[in-house]
Parts: sequence; structure tokens; C-alpha cells
Amino acid sequence: MIRRSTLRSQIATALRDEILAGRLGTGRQFTVKEIAEQYGVSATPVREALLDLAAQGLLDVEQHRGFRVHEYTLEDYLAMCEARRLVVDGVLHEGAYTHGAGEGISGESAENLASVRRRADAAERAARAGDLDVLIAYDLRFWRELGGLISNPYIGDFLDRLRVQCWVYAVPRLRARSSLRGHLWAGHSALLDALERSDADAAREVVADYNAHALTLVGAEGGQDGRSAEDREGAEDREGAGQARGDDGAGCDA
Repeated sequence: MIRRSTLRSQIATALRDEILAGRLGTGRQFTVKEIAEQYGVSATPVREALLDLAAQGLLDVEQHRGFRVHEYTLEDYLAMCEARRLVVDGVLHEGAYTHGAGEGISGESAENLASVRRRADAAERAARAGDLDVLIAYDLRFWRELGGLISNPYIGDFLDRLRVQCWVYAVPRLRARSSLRGHLWAGHSALLDALERSDADAAREVVADYNAHALTLVGAEGGQDGRSAEDREGAEDREGAGQARGDDGAGCDA
């Protein structure tokens, strides 16, 4: 028999995955009864799961109306990226990943690192292939397991929440592109290599490249409108020919 607390967690995870996949889109409204009927369970664990997701910032509670998938703005995304950058930079500066003196990560952390390496390899393959669904799954696992190597578990939990929120903002923009092949960040192994060497400077460079890549893809640098350079140039050409049409086809790699 599945315990209610386990069922609550399973429902929350399933709904989070639905949001990340874009199947529960931004602004989508639903009730506890609707979700309970969908999963064939009672209302109590569903209500608890939805409140958990609301606490994580993924849902808005609408009094007497149910829940709505939260809508993140570009300003929210920029603030999340900045928060993530500051925290990760602080962690790397303090050397929290090295777990003491010596060359690189050792002991139990070295065993855990082998699992993180497998996540990194899988995430990079998905990124290069432009397979967004697979990338999101392995990217979240990669950062979650990497966060487990931090000596402070609260920092790992905070970064995991930020990463999920960033993906929620990114997904609809990424899916608007005709192809993602070659556009997604694939520096997971480079970051691990730097951490294994206890090279904080190199790790910070990889993370800085990651953040810059994400901001460039959403057009956040220079106040752009979220389209790729190719899309903007094409729109300008069409506008010059009197055939302009809106195209929001750019995305971001959370």
C-alpha cells in the first residue's frame, strides 16, 4: 500500500513534470477535483501536492477557484539567473564542493561523482541532439546530484528550486524554435572536470559561460525581445520589404 505522503510526493513530481514539459501551460487553471479524477486518487494528497508546488513558486492559489500555473516574466527570469549566479559563485569561492584539503573530490564524494558524470554525459548528448525533454530530465538530475556534494543541503535545495523555475520560463520559448540542435548548453562535463581538479576559477568560467548562454538565447542582453539573431535579422528584412510578421521563436537554456 502506498503511503499518503508518498502519493503526495508522486503527484507533485508528476505535475511538476507536466509543467516542465509544457503540457500544463502557463496560466492554465485547474481544480483539486480535476487532478484527483485524472490520477484516480482522493482529494487530500492532491491538495497537499498542489500546495507543495505552490510553495515552490510553480502554482498560484486562487481562492475558491483552484490553482493556476504561475507565469514568470523576463524580469523574474533575470532575477533568478542573478540569484543563481551569486549563490554558485559564493559556493565555488568557499570551495564547498571540494570537501576538505587535497587534490579534487575524494572518498564518498568521488563515488557520488561517478553518478553525476553519467548524468552529465546523458545531458550533453540530449543537448547536442536538441532533445529538450530528455535534456531537462538529466540536467535537473545532474545539478541536483551535484548539489548533493555541497556541504550545506539548504543551498542545494535552493539551487534546485531555482533551476526548475528557470526551466518553466524557458520551455515555451525553446519549443517555439523550429530546431534546438546545437543551441542548447552542453558544458556539464567541463564543469565536473574543473571541480575534480578543485579549480574554482575554471569552474566559475564554465558557470559564467552557462549563464551568458542562457541570457543570450532569451535576448536578455542589450534589451532584445527574446528572438534569436537569425529571427531578428529575418524580421528586419521582411519589414524592409513591407512583409513584416511577428516571430517569437527564440528560447533559453535554463
